[in-house]
Amino acid sequence: MQSTKGYKLLAATAAITAGFAFGAAQAADTAVVKLGFAAPLTGPQSHYGEDMKNGLTLALEEANKQNIQLDGKTAKFELVTRDDQADPRTAVQVAQQIVDDGVDGVLGHFNSGTTIPASSVYNDAGLPQIAMATSPEYTDQGYKTTFRMMTSDTQQGAAAGEFIVKDLGAKTVALIDDRTAYGQGLADQVAKAVEAAGGKVISREYTTDKANDFTSILTNIKAKAPAAIFFGGLDAQSGPMRRQMATLGIQAPLVSGEMTRSDTFLKLAGNAANGTFASLAGVPLKQMAAGEKFEADYKARFKADPGVYAPYAYDGAWNMITAMKEAGSAKPKAYLPKLAALKRSGATSQDIAYDAKGDLKEISVTIYEVKNGKWEMVKTMVSKAD
Repeated sequence: MQSTKGYKLLAATAAITAGFAFGAAQAADTAVVKLGFAAPLTGPQSHYGEDMKNGLTLALEEANKQNIQLDGKTAKFELVTRDDQADPRTAVQVAQQIVDDGVDGVLGHFNSGTTIPASSVYNDAGLPQIAMATSPEYTDQGYKTTFRMMTSDTQQGAAAGEFIVKDLGAKTVALIDDRTAYGQGLADQVAKAVEAAGGKVISREYTTDKANDFTSILTNIKAKAPAAIFFGGLDAQSGPMRRQMATLGIQAPLVSGEMTRSDTFLKLAGNAANGTFASLAGVPLKQMAAGEKFEADYKARFKADPGVYAPYAYDGAWNMITAMKEAGSAKPKAYLPKLAALKRSGATSQDIAYDAKGDLKEISVTIYEVKNGKWEMVKTMVSKAD
């Protein structure tokens, strides 16, 4: 006859065995869906990359709670993260690493200058890519795999250029760009829009995304007395540039793109920040379709306010996940057509859809101005692409 201790030992062994069996069965019913992500996570642009990453993380964590069925199994979404350092050469290397890691789709890169060269790697691998990059060149390549999270620079630049001439009444404009794909591309579009609105570009200057002394450039511009100055580039440059404009006594307002619309710019520009304008794709968080909910969820998860890019990253992730759900598969060939034909209501818009190139059909751009050290909305322009 077995002892009581023996029975307990057998029961414990049976329970452990059953636990292992249950765990193995559960694992067999679960499939990891890897989504690649690359952005600057170190260096002066790391705050952009972290903001984007947080938006993606929030979306994937929500998706994992829904027990989404893909290819006959419960999907567990994982983010495969790489730091591209905002460097085009590094971005291509990182893109190949992401492909080699066997991802099912790509959410990134952040910069236009990294996204464009990396996109060919993903296209060759047949991987759908939804990027934050705003340069028109990204979706002009003719790839069927390229999609956006934000309005393109063609659309944003048109709105900013029109605002400069018609709203600010600036008929003469000086342009500065940092020679990145983003900065140059945005400045090119603003130049076209200024001319189309009846204004004139009287000066075009260039710098780099590493510079912090713009005295020489600004002195040249001051001599031509433009009514407004537009800068295409990062907040790490526009902040010091705005301070130096004040030092030189330049009265013309500084207008810039969405990378300047940040708290970092406010800190770097200091008291000189007031009167600066910035265009931003999309509408203010409070006016987004589900902006207040997103903001509350973001704060609860990360104990911080969301930045400019987080809600667009969040929607970008859900666009890809939704396409997979509609296809019932995480296989790129299966869900790519669903992504191209996507129609959904998200955090940033009630009408998310793509055109034939992968650009967002809804065009929304908001102009902000710094008043009393804070960014305040001036006007929002929303329209539909043909």
